[in-house]
Amino acid sequence: MRLVLVCVALTAALVSPALAHTGLQQTNSLASGFAHPFNGPDHILAIIAVGLWSVLAGGCALWVWPIAFLATMLAGFAAATLGLQVPFLEPVIWSSIVVLGFFVAFAVKAPLWSGAAITGLFAFFHGHAHGTEVLAANLVPFAAGFALATVGLHAVGIGLGVLAERSIGKVALRTMGGLVTFGGVALIAGWT
Repeated sequence: MRLVLVCVALTAALVSPALAHTGLQQTNSLASGFAHPFNGPDHILAIIAVGLWSVLAGGCALWVWPIAFLATMLAGFAAATLGLQVPFLEPVIWSSIVVLGFFVAFAVKAPLWSGAAITGLFAFFHGHAHGTEVLAANLVPFAAGFALATVGLHAVGIGLGVLAERSIGKVALRTMGGLVTFGGVALIAGWT
């Protein structure tokens, strides 16, 4: 847990104030909710990293960590729509990409509950950011679409991880984690 806090703090120091979550979006349908996570690479990279890390951990982590992410992401989304303000929103989101990618790249092992807490913490901030971007009308269909897209991205991360691990080995899986970390650093640096 100390490693997570140190990584978040270091990444937060590098993050500029103007980042990915910029404003209100159309929120009137399941389809707009489903499309929303694909509008920014931050959500995609973080969710895929959760899938990769869960494959690396194996066992119950394959389903517990993605469910923890989904549940707390929806809690963060709900908190934002209710007006709860959260400090350090963008730094934690960007840190999540770097930290989760780092965990995969360096094969960081975590107990089941600890991994669920880490993924859940990051997910709350992702959900909150997306909840602040939506208009009040028809939040339930939007949230359902948003959750469905997140489940799909988890499946992609798990599928990529399983495929890489079975065909090439853990080195390929860890390399993908390194690519996620690089992607997070590139986003922070504004290289995209």
